[in-house]
Amino acid sequence: MTSWMDHQRSNLILGKNKSLRAPLDSKTAEKIEKEIQSDDLSLEMRAALRLKRFLENEKIIRMPDEHIYGWRTVPSFPDIYQEGEKERLQAGRHVHEQGRVCNLSSDWAGVISGGLLKRKTGHPARDLTIDAVIAYADRYEDEALSNAIRYGAEHYLDALKALRILHFALWASNVYHNTLGRFDQYMYPYFKKDVESGFITEAEALLYTEELFLSFNRDSDLYTGMQQGDNGQSLMLGGVTRDGKNAVNELTYLCLKASLNNRRIDPKINLRVNKDTPNELYIAATELTKQGLGFPQYANDDIVIPALVKMGYDLEDARDYTVAACWEFIIPGKGMDIPNIAAISLAKEVHESILSSIQTADSFETVLDTVKKRLQAAAQGVRREVDSLWMEPAPYQSVLMSDYVKDISSGAKYRNYGVHGTGFSDAVDQLAAVKKYLFDEKSVTRDALTDALSDHFQSNPALLRMLRESAPKLGRDDECIELADFLLDAFADALSPLRNEFGGIFRPGTGSAMYYLWHADEIASMSNGHLPGDRLAANFSPSLLVRDAGPLTVLRHMARPGLSRVINGGPLTLEIHDSVMRNKEGMEKVAMLVKTFIALGGHQLQLNAVNIETLKDARIHPENHKNLIVRVWGWSGHFVQLDAAYQDQILMRASYR
Repeated sequence: MTSWMDHQRSNLILGKNKSLRAPLDSKTAEKIEKEIQSDDLSLEMRAALRLKRFLENEKIIRMPDEHIYGWRTVPSFPDIYQEGEKERLQAGRHVHEQGRVCNLSSDWAGVISGGLLKRKTGHPARDLTIDAVIAYADRYEDEALSNAIRYGAEHYLDALKALRILHFALWASNVYHNTLGRFDQYMYPYFKKDVESGFITEAEALLYTEELFLSFNRDSDLYTGMQQGDNGQSLMLGGVTRDGKNAVNELTYLCLKASLNNRRIDPKINLRVNKDTPNELYIAATELTKQGLGFPQYANDDIVIPALVKMGYDLEDARDYTVAACWEFIIPGKGMDIPNIAAISLAKEVHESILSSIQTADSFETVLDTVKKRLQAAAQGVRREVDSLWMEPAPYQSVLMSDYVKDISSGAKYRNYGVHGTGFSDAVDQLAAVKKYLFDEKSVTRDALTDALSDHFQSNPALLRMLRESAPKLGRDDECIELADFLLDAFADALSPLRNEFGGIFRPGTGSAMYYLWHADEIASMSNGHLPGDRLAANFSPSLLVRDAGPLTVLRHMARPGLSRVINGGPLTLEIHDSVMRNKEGMEKVAMLVKTFIALGGHQLQLNAVNIETLKDARIHPENHKNLIVRVWGWSGHFVQLDAAYQDQILMRASYR
C-alpha cells in the first residue's frame, strides 16, 4: 500500500508542487512595490515591510494528513529598491554575491525554545518581522504551531512545525543559503521528552522528521544558487557538546534514517566525527553514501575544534560549530562570518611563479620563495578588494540570532572572512614536476619547459606525455607530500597577518566552490601537463590527471598537519564506484575508509557513489534519470539538471573500486 509520504515524494519528483504557485496580479504587485520602495522608509523598514507583505500574500496550503506546513505559492516578489537606487547605494563599495546576508546559521535552539515574542525589543523593523511571522503562522489555525512560534515549542512535532515556518520566512525575507545548524542537538530535548513519556513513538518521530526534511525540497528550485541544489540547506549531526561531551544521540541515527528513506537532495547531511566515533555510526552514514546522495560530508572534531580556537574562537563556540552552505565552518547564532568572500587560484599563482623564476633561479628554493611572495601579493589584493563591504539590512535574520537585541552587523560575535584556495593539487604537482625534472634530475631544460608551455606542448608532445603520466602527482607519489605541506603553510602565512575592516581575520581554506571551473579558464598550460580546456580538481582532491592511485594513498597524502592552519573548510572528495557497496563487506570497507581518514588527521571528507556508465547514459537519456543525484562541490544536485561543464568535471573524476 502506498503511504501518504510516498505520494509526497512522488509529487515532488513530478513537480506537482509548482502547480500551487501563481504570480501576483499586476495591480497588487504595483501597489506593494510602491509601498515598500517609499522614500519615507529606511531600507531596514522596507525590508521588514516587504516580508510582512510577502507572507500576507502567501496562500495557506494544508494537504490532507499533513503535519508540516509551508508551501511556497508566490514565486517572485517586488524588491525594496527604486530604479537605480541599489546601484547608487553600492557605488564604491564591495558587494559580496548579491549584497544580501547569506551563509549563516541562526540561533534555532533559542528561538524554538523561547519563541519570537520574547525577542521583541521595541525596534520597529525587527518587531514588525516578528508580528509578520506570527500572523502568518496563525493563518494555519493550528494552536500548537501558533503557541510554538509565540512562546516556544512544548513537543517534538510542534518544534518541527515551528522550525519549518521560521525557516520558510527566512527565505521570504530575502536572505539566502539559510542553514539548519545542529539539528540533533536543539531538537533532541523535545524528541527525548516525548518518546520517553510515550507522547509519541520513535516511529512517529521518524515520520515527522521525514516530513520536515521533505518540506525543504518543496521550494528549493526558487532558492538562490549557482545551480538547483546549491541552496545552503545544510544540516549538521553528531560531534561534541559545548562542554566537550559526546553529542551523538538517538536523534542522530533517526535523522540519517529519515534522509535515507526520503532520498532527496535536501537537507544536505553533515556529520561531525572524531577518533572515538563508533563503527555503527560510520555504517549508518555509509548507507546514505550507498544511495548516491553525495552525503554525509564528514568533519573531524579532533582537527577542526583546536584549529578554530587557534583562530580566535572561544572553545565552547568552537565545539558548537556547524557548516555554512557547503563546508565552511561557522558558529550558530553568533557568527556573521562571510566564509566565501574570495578565492585565490593556487594553481595560477604557482604557474606564474614558475614562469617568472625558472630562467634565473639558482635553486628550487628560489622558485618556492617566488611562490610565497606571489601568494602574499594575492592575499593583499583580496584584502583591498573586499574593503568597504555593503550589505542589505536583514531585520528578520537579526531577530533569529543569539544577540537579538542588536542588529546582526553590530551584534555578531565573529566577523571573519574566508578565502578559498583553488587548484591545490595542480599547484603541488607543478612544483613537483619542476623540482624533479629541472632541478634534481636536470633531464628537462628550462627553455624546453618554457617553450612547451608557450605553444601548449605542440612542439614537444613527449614532454607533455611525461608530465601528464609519469611526473609526480599528489595522491599517488610521496615526493609531493613535502610540497603539499609547504603550500598549505605558504597560503596560511600569506593571509594570517591581515585583518578586515571589522577587525576579523582572513581564514584560508581548501575548498574551491565554483571557482574550480572559473579559475581553470584563466590558465592555459601548466607544468604538470594541464592543457587549455582541462579542469581543476574540486576542493582538496587529487588532480584529474591522477587515474591510478589507491584510495588509502590518497587519504594519507591529503591528511596533512597543515590543515589546522587552513580551517575555513574544503573537503577531500572521493568518487567510489557504486559496485563497492553492494554487500555488507563493501559497506564496512567504505566505513573503515572514512574512519581511517579521520584517524590520519584529515579534516573533511565527502564521498560520491557513482557509476560512470550510468552518468553517461543520463546525458543521453535524461528522462530516465530524473532523480540521479551527485555531489558537485559542497552540495548535492540532480545530475541531469547540471550545466554541461559541471557534468563534464564529474565524469573526469577517478572512481575507486
